[in-house]
Amino acid sequence: MMMGMRNDMLQREVSKPTSVASTLARFWVYFKRYWLVLTGVLILIIVSTWFQVLIPDLMGQAVNCYLTPASMANFNQQLIPGAGAGMQAGAGCWYTTVDPRWTTQDYIEGLGKLVLTMVGLYMGSSALIGLMFYLMTYAGQNVLRRMRLDLFKHMQALSLGYYTKHEAGDVMSRITNDADSIQQAVSFPLVSVLQGSLLIVWIAYSMLSQSFYYALICLAVVPFMFIATSWFSSQARKAFRNVRSSVGTVNANLQESISAVREAQAFNREDENIQAFNESNAASRDASIRAVSYTSALLPVLQALGYVSLAIVAGVGGLLLLNSQNLAGETITLGLVISFIAYTQRFNQPVAQIATMWTNIQSAIAGGERIFGLLDTNPDIVDRPNAKPMPPITGRVAFDHVYAEYEKDQPVLRDVNLVAEPGQTIAIVGPTGAGKTTIVNLIPRFYDVTQGAVKIDDIDVRDVTAATLRHQIGVVLQDSFLFSTTIKENIRYGKPEATDEEVYAAAKLAHADTFIERLPQGYDTVLGERGGGLSQGQRQLLAIARAALSDPRILILDEATSSVDTRTERLIQGALEKLLHGRTSFVIAHRLSTIRHADLVLVLKDGQIIERGKHDELLQAHGFYHDLYMSQFRRDIDFEEVDAAPQLQPARAIAE
Repeated sequence: MMMGMRNDMLQREVSKPTSVASTLARFWVYFKRYWLVLTGVLILIIVSTWFQVLIPDLMGQAVNCYLTPASMANFNQQLIPGAGAGMQAGAGCWYTTVDPRWTTQDYIEGLGKLVLTMVGLYMGSSALIGLMFYLMTYAGQNVLRRMRLDLFKHMQALSLGYYTKHEAGDVMSRITNDADSIQQAVSFPLVSVLQGSLLIVWIAYSMLSQSFYYALICLAVVPFMFIATSWFSSQARKAFRNVRSSVGTVNANLQESISAVREAQAFNREDENIQAFNESNAASRDASIRAVSYTSALLPVLQALGYVSLAIVAGVGGLLLLNSQNLAGETITLGLVISFIAYTQRFNQPVAQIATMWTNIQSAIAGGERIFGLLDTNPDIVDRPNAKPMPPITGRVAFDHVYAEYEKDQPVLRDVNLVAEPGQTIAIVGPTGAGKTTIVNLIPRFYDVTQGAVKIDDIDVRDVTAATLRHQIGVVLQDSFLFSTTIKENIRYGKPEATDEEVYAAAKLAHADTFIERLPQGYDTVLGERGGGLSQGQRQLLAIARAALSDPRILILDEATSSVDTRTERLIQGALEKLLHGRTSFVIAHRLSTIRHADLVLVLKDGQIIERGKHDELLQAHGFYHDLYMSQFRRDIDFEEVDAAPQLQPARAIAE
């Protein structure tokens, strides 16, 4: 079922129509910051391309001016009667002067100079290309850094609702695999395609300027090359979009399997996980094969057309030379045929090179589409244009006819009204799916209401900036997240500027200092992923210390003591009494001890508050709370009544 949902999402993403021009325009937004470097690259491309175009021309001059000088002299005498002893540039030998009175040694020296000139052009072109690739790599890597940073910033700004609908592995794939596909194209492939395109145009112009009709015959296959390139590239682009999406699915499957490895081993699901990963991996393989098949087919097609073009050049030129015929009034010489053969070979090289590099380009375009698609995803929670900073709050929280929904027309909360005065502790109880978590998520504005308003100190939370609002609200979840850094930095996470003394005081308040000091490096102990190496109770103690250090005015607890034993709970409960003093707190209650100490108990069912009051009052009413207490809480023994005798483990209410 999960694989089917992933495949549906993949197909929807791949089927999205995307304009290549718009994707390239988005790339240009990043590249234009380095316009000076790109200008240098463009100049180097032009100069190095000119060198490459000039070399075939010089080869023709070598044939016309030095290897067959007598025929060339006769040719010039026919074109320019009375040309005399010398042949000036433009009369047939464009870049040199040949004198019929020259000796063999003179011709050898002239040919040697021309050969050295061509060698110098080859070397100069190579040096310029090397510098060009360095500059392009510099610009490309800076663009990639900026793109990844923008993507990460946007991921941090996306609402929680986005991450409930998109797998973490697929989101990670945007900033890793998709960005890597762009990295592989922004240096060598991109420059090669640009230079090759310019070289193709320049060679075509040079051929047309030297012999228009002969060039038209030689370039007759070019339209077929462009048609083949256009068709294969369009198919490859669709296929590479599929590849990038399937790779995201593989990453999502992998990330989920690694995170749930304990559950997989506990329930003997290793074989099923392997099979699921094998299916997604096979889908990625098939998508890659389809994509590469298009790009691989393009190269032999273009090579075949290139050989046809070369055959046309040699065949037509040879026939004209053998029959001593002109072509529409244009004289065809052996040097011209040699030049056109070299031009055609040079013309086919960038065409084949572009086809080879086209795989990287198409993959980069597909990766760019996915990255820009994520960047174009608007967060559900954004600050209003006129939002102001939240002033220091006292902690009065009011829900005014609140409705909330995650999916359209499927309300999770319906007409919720409540008021929590500063310093009060509000316990929220109810069966699974009643809306308990949704209520507490609306306070720091992780989600927005669809109707009504949530107000803090009579200020609508939508009228203030989310950052200043959340800065004054502390959250301790049932499964708090710890980072792969030191214990000290984990506690300091909510208040980076806190001193070491403040960190120690917060840990002591949460009664976490005892086990921390027993660790080899104490507060400088580096934790494993998600707090690996610590028990669940120890992780919860650190989460409470983190909340205590941030000193919030409103505290949200998803039963912070639910993951600790009774002895540890007794210690934490005393710390929480100090922590909650003077603060408004909302507690999703799982234990009876929390409910008994609450100033107000809210009973939720089907998204509505059906009962409210103190614990004893609700019991006496013999309503829904009484039934819930009898079925879920009755066996839960308050820690104040625990004695030395063995006791039953406290039962927990089902929570969201």
